[in-house]
Amino acid sequence: MLKKLITSSVMVAFVATATIPMTANAYAAACPKEVGKKKARTKIVGPSVGKKVGKAFEAYSEDRIDDAITILLEIETSKEYDRAYVDRFIANMYATKGGDSSKKALPYLESSVKNKVLNEKEHADTIKLLADLQMQEKQYRNALKNYQFWMDDTCKEDSNTYVKIAQAHYELKELDKMIAPADRAIALFEKPNQNPYILKLTSYYERKQYKNSVKVLEEVLQLFPENKQWWTQLGMFYMLVEDYTKALYTLDLAYQQGYLTKETEIKTLANLYATNDVPYRSAKLLEKYIDSGLIARTDTNLYTMANAFHASQEVKTAAKYFGETAKLSNNPKHYRRQGMLLQQSEQYDAATVALQKAIDLGIENPGRVWMTLAEAYFYQEKYTQATRAIKKAQEDPKTKKAARAWASYIRDTAERKKKV
Repeated sequence: MLKKLITSSVMVAFVATATIPMTANAYAAACPKEVGKKKARTKIVGPSVGKKVGKAFEAYSEDRIDDAITILLEIETSKEYDRAYVDRFIANMYATKGGDSSKKALPYLESSVKNKVLNEKEHADTIKLLADLQMQEKQYRNALKNYQFWMDDTCKEDSNTYVKIAQAHYELKELDKMIAPADRAIALFEKPNQNPYILKLTSYYERKQYKNSVKVLEEVLQLFPENKQWWTQLGMFYMLVEDYTKALYTLDLAYQQGYLTKETEIKTLANLYATNDVPYRSAKLLEKYIDSGLIARTDTNLYTMANAFHASQEVKTAAKYFGETAKLSNNPKHYRRQGMLLQQSEQYDAATVALQKAIDLGIENPGRVWMTLAEAYFYQEKYTQATRAIKKAQEDPKTKKAARAWASYIRDTAERKKKV
């Protein structure tokens, strides 16, 4: 962002004044410096210097920048204005080359403005270019000083200059000083520009002023609704301030417009559905994007989806996905969840397989699992297996009492049906 602003200003600052003597700058009508001020006489370089400058400018026009620099460096001057003018031209050539050459421009720019002998517009443009190159060379404190000189000297304000001032304060870690210039830039831009909003957001975020960050994002989203990053960032910041209802509303709208394209974004929306008591939409969203491959088919993601289906009372579907989770994780807790839900949905035969797997893998506190396994066998009228399971349940102190009652019921039922 900053580099583009600097690059575009490099030759504009010089070419506009290089070949034609400049008239006095037209200051803002309200500038107090202009009251009673006489129009300054325009200065031009002497004939000898002007001839050599003309050759340098011809080389520049033909994109022979190095030749132009060579010509300019050989120019000797006796007049203060001529020296300042030539130094300014040399600086602009180095700045035009860019890269490491930009650093070489700085002393020439400083020399050209030192005694303030240039014509008013030349002087003002040179100070501004000097500040821009100081920004580029990370001389932020000097850049701030010269941007202020430029504004004081011209009685002008410029939106992009305020953006650079805010950026300089950021680089200097003066986060609180970023807001005023960013706000002034916003006021001065004829068309809304996102850059000062980004700087304000950065300032508030890095100072952990999340509520102010939300206000900035709410404003910028109204101005740039087509930029998907503002939708996702606003949703995330609503979560930071724990306004989960607005977070869901914002990210749901973003999803409907096709702005959520990353795994983390879809998972965040799914989590918000669950948090806001809409578990079925959470489950279906995860199912869609796990099936599509956008969300990885890991045991963690499958477990989250299975939980959402369970919360939605979709017991059979939840059991299915807990089973997939268990195959990937080989975690006895996942087999237990699958078995419990299969039992609940009266899929007793499948339930016994899952529950036995949980036991075989060493589930903690196995008494409850043995109890459920006994139930599954009981409802299949497999009383021998049910009796064996309920005896195991009696070995766990936590289920011993309940298991004894079940044991009597299983035995009585088996005797009644003559299936002992």
